[in-house]
Amino acid sequence: MARVMYLDCFSGAAGDMLLGAFLDAGLPIERLREALGSLGVEHDLRVTSVVRAGITATHFEVVDRHDAGDAHQHSHSHAHPHTHAPADPHGHRSLAEIRHLIGHSALSAAGKARAIALFQRIGEAEAAIHGTPIDQVHLHEVGALDSIIDIAGAVFAMEWFGIEDVLASPLNVGGGTVDIAHGRYPVPAPATARLLTGVPIYGGGPDVELVTPTGALLVSAYARAYGALPLMTIDRVGYGAGRRDFPRQANVLRVLIGERRPEVATGGGPQADLESIVKVECEIDDMNPQWFGPASDRLFDAGAVDVFLGAVQMKKGRPGTLVTVLAPEDRRQAVCEVLFRETTTLGVRFERMWRETLDRRWESVDTAGGPVRIKVALRHGQVLTATPEFDDCLGVATRTGKPLKEVQAEAMRAWYARSA
Repeated sequence: MARVMYLDCFSGAAGDMLLGAFLDAGLPIERLREALGSLGVEHDLRVTSVVRAGITATHFEVVDRHDAGDAHQHSHSHAHPHTHAPADPHGHRSLAEIRHLIGHSALSAAGKARAIALFQRIGEAEAAIHGTPIDQVHLHEVGALDSIIDIAGAVFAMEWFGIEDVLASPLNVGGGTVDIAHGRYPVPAPATARLLTGVPIYGGGPDVELVTPTGALLVSAYARAYGALPLMTIDRVGYGAGRRDFPRQANVLRVLIGERRPEVATGGGPQADLESIVKVECEIDDMNPQWFGPASDRLFDAGAVDVFLGAVQMKKGRPGTLVTVLAPEDRRQAVCEVLFRETTTLGVRFERMWRETLDRRWESVDTAGGPVRIKVALRHGQVLTATPEFDDCLGVATRTGKPLKEVQAEAMRAWYARSA
């Protein structure tokens, strides 16, 4: 079963809230300190237990040692993020400076690449908003110390928990206006809005900013889908606190971590009798067509329940092939490995789906040329259809010289006679 995390963003999202939720869910603070201490920037981590609208949560705060006496100006506030407070003299770093910090950290090679890619994405967003070449961008929004810590820490936490799949609820962005380095803007702020392109959002609750640029960056980068809580078995729950305590809304980000359940759901409701599967797809326009047959065989060996090919027209008018694979969720990685190894694709996409199937059983009937298996399909115990196995019928037809259609008809007559 796949290790999954669900981000419940009913009160928005911020980098410090996410780290607080990870710590609340069991991430050891000592391991986080070790990973972040390797960045080579002077900082302290302050972790406290707080109450938000009656819910106990963990508040995570980064304190710059250069100005520990005025730490609240450098902390990551949920309602008024650090990027909207007066900037400290160490706060605005270029992408090159951030790449250097990440590159010399103790994050894994994959973690370094992910963290650098995250900062590249926010740099591209800032460059587009301000009409500035990306190599000249200084990250006012997420270039401060606490945001660097939040992003690197989130990357480390995802690896520590062994998360394979991330889903999220729609994001509550709040409302009103917010003051940033370039002036006053309506919520969501420009960088936040750009990072949330394609993400379901809504405004509700207190008239303040609930999603910060760092929160938008992390949630949108990791979540592959948005919606209701998936079918899963929860083994860890964490609450990360925002800075403010709203009277009618718990100002927290909740994370639920556990195992995806690929088996059939029970207990009634809209998901009863449904099975969770994953659809993996890619388009290919540069592969020898003879390779598709063996690749399909390898995909079935890897656990796929179905593999099919479709003709598509790709860029520059080239004909191509759409490869679609359906598989249990816990076989997704194995299927992807086969696609990368056995085809020329450079990338795949996948989405979780539900399917409903008929119950099936095999029955055998005797014909003049030998036995033939019949596949019988049922729903709630009622037989809906029956089909003779093609290979069995072909074998009888080959041995007896009878037409294949006659063998199939004989097998069905035998089955109907026995079932009457």
